[in-house]
Formats: sequence, C-alpha cells, structure tokens
Amino acid sequence: MSSAARDLELDLDAFEGPFDLLLTLVLKEQLEPAEIDMAAIVVAFVQHLAERDEIDLDACGEFLVLISALLELKARQLFPEEGAELAELEPEEAAEELARRLAEYRRMKEAAVWLRERLAAERDRYFRLGPAPLAPRAERRLAPQEPALLATALAGLATPPPKVSLSHMALRFPPVGQFLERFRAVLRRRRVFDFDGEVASLPRIEQAVAFLALLELRKNGEVALAQAAPFGPIRVARTERERMNAWTVRSA
Repeated sequence: MSSAARDLELDLDAFEGPFDLLLTLVLKEQLEPAEIDMAAIVVAFVQHLAERDEIDLDACGEFLVLISALLELKARQLFPEEGAELAELEPEEAAEELARRLAEYRRMKEAAVWLRERLAAERDRYFRLGPAPLAPRAERRLAPQEPALLATALAGLATPPPKVSLSHMALRFPPVGQFLERFRAVLRRRRVFDFDGEVASLPRIEQAVAFLALLELRKNGEVALAQAAPFGPIRVARTERERMNAWTVRSA
C-alpha cells in the first residue's frame, strides 16, 4: 500500500486507527463492512491529500480501488439477495452477465473519451449573448409625409410667440400722503377713531400703505396709538400738539 493511504489516520464511530489496519480487520472478518462510514473515509483521504505539496496519482488510484472494494463488500452485505442471485447463475449466464457489464463499461469509457475530445476541440470557442449577427434587422418605415404640411409646421415653429402681458400682475401702491390727509381729516372731526374699522373695506395693499401713514403720523407726534392686547384693535387719538394746531387754525 502507498504511503498516502498507509499514513491515513481514521477516526470513525466503529474504528479508530490507520487505514491499512481497517482493511486487515475487514479481510479477517473481525469488522463488519456495514458498520464502516465510507463517506468519512473519503473525506479524510481528500483532507490528507490537501495537506501534501503535490498529488500522488498512484496513491489516488490505489485508494479508489480499495474504497471501491469496501463499497462492494458493504453493498453485498446490505443487499444479500442480489449476491444470492448472482451466485445462482449458471456458468453461461454468468459469462453473459459479465459480458453485458463489460460492454456497458466500454460504452461509458468511449463516451468519456468522446466528451474529453469535444472539450479539447471546443476550448477556444465562446458563445455570445444577444441576437445572432446574421439575424434580419427590422426596418423602420415612416408613414407617408406631405411636404406642404411639413412646411406649415416648420413655419409655425419659426414664428416668434406673442409677448405675454404681465400688467395685470403689477402691484399698484397708493401714495402715503393720501392716507395722511385722510387720517388728519378724521382727527379734525373726531378725537379718537378705530384704525381697523377705518380701513376694513380697503384692499390689503391699501391697508398696508395706510398703516405706514399711521406710523408716519405717530413719528411726527400728531397721534397717540393704543392697543389693549396683541393683535387687538388699534385706537388712534389726537395729541395735545394736534389739538393746539387745530385751535390755532380755527382762531385764525
């Protein structure tokens, strides 16, 4: 036995030790083949080969022969009826069965040779994804066109679009002086007025300008502003200075 198989240490459920000792026990019928885990032996041998620097083909061939013999012994023990059928064959029938198996083996071997030759011959060929290069290409055909309609469409594209008027979007602010005079006139008639009530009917733009006018009056000291709460009504009242100006004007 080669060193690769002889150095193989096994740790199985039914056996623990070198592989050659396992074979000796099986041949002496001291160990039943049915109790041996063949797959574990193969895995251990493959791991043993992986640890070596190079693969020993002779050792691999010898191991295949030995493991095949063990598998055959185990199969005969697991299926004794098949072995009995082979033992009951006449010499001529056994020869025919052997010839059939040899013919099947020869056919499988020839198929393997044919596949190996095909692999070597097709090694430099590659398949491509997508349609074949000689596949017919679809032709894109345009619908019948009228030159006059095409000219009309191009003329429409060449015509500049009309200008859009934005005049309706312009904001027109009334002058602040307009509301200054308005509030002064109200204060000449009344001493106090409500700003919210005075501008409630005006647009929001004019209300904003009116508020600016109110701030201008407050800046000049002409009015006094009061608001009881945030966002509450704004009360506008004349100041002493404004009352004196109004009395002076009436006296004159």
